[in-house]
Amino acid sequence: MKFLLTSGGVTNPSIHAALVELLGKPISECHALCVPTAQWGHPLCGPASARGFVAAEPRWSHFSGLGWASLGLLELTALPTVGERWVSWVEEADVLLVDGGDATYLCHWMRESGLADLLPSLSGKVWVGVSAGSMVLAPRIGSYFVEWAGAPDDRGLGVVDFAIFPHLGAFPTNTPADAERWAAEIADPAYAIDEQTAIKVVGDTVEVVSEGDWTRFDARGR
Repeated sequence: MKFLLTSGGVTNPSIHAALVELLGKPISECHALCVPTAQWGHPLCGPASARGFVAAEPRWSHFSGLGWASLGLLELTALPTVGERWVSWVEEADVLLVDGGDATYLCHWMRESGLADLLPSLSGKVWVGVSAGSMVLAPRIGSYFVEWAGAPDDRGLGVVDFAIFPHLGAFPTNTPADAERWAAEIADPAYAIDEQTAIKVVGDTVEVVSEGDWTRFDARGR
C-alpha cells in the first residue's frame, strides 16, 4: 500500500500533486472509502463531525470533498459483524480516506476488524490519513495524544517506522516546544508537521511534501 500522511488533508498544490502521483490517475476517476472510526474515540468528535466528513461538507473540501468519482463509508466497528463481505469493498476501492480523532481507538478497531491484517495485500491502493488517520500507522502515538479512556497504551500499528505529531502551530497545545517534549517521550524517529505538510511513503522511500513548516526528530527526540 502507498501512503500520504497529512495533518489537515490535501491543502496545497504540492500535496495535491503527490496524491495524484500515488493514485496514478485523476482524483475524479478514483473511488474512495471514508473511514471515520477514529472520531468515536475522541471527546471533541461526534455525529456532526462524522457526518460532515462522509458527506464531504465544506470543512472537508481538502479531503473527502476533493471531487472523487464516488465516496463510500467503511465503519470499522461494524466490520466484525458482517463476515468477509467488506474485504471486496476495500479491494474494489482506489483509496482509503482515514479521518482523525483518537489514534489508539482507530488502532484498536483496525486490528479488531481485520483491516490491519489486510493492508499488506493492498499493494495498489492508497491510504490518505488526516491527523489520527496518519498517526495510527506509527509504532507509537505518544501519551500526549491519547484521549480514549480504553487505550491500553500508546502503541500504533507500526506500518511505518516513524511517529507523527500533527497540527504543528495550529493549536496552543501544539507548539514546537510541545513537539519536542512529545518526541523525547517517543524516542523513535518522528516528524512534527503542520497543515501544509504531508509525508509520502512508497515502500522504503519516505518523502516530506510541504509548503509549510515541519521538523524531523531522530530516535533521541532531537
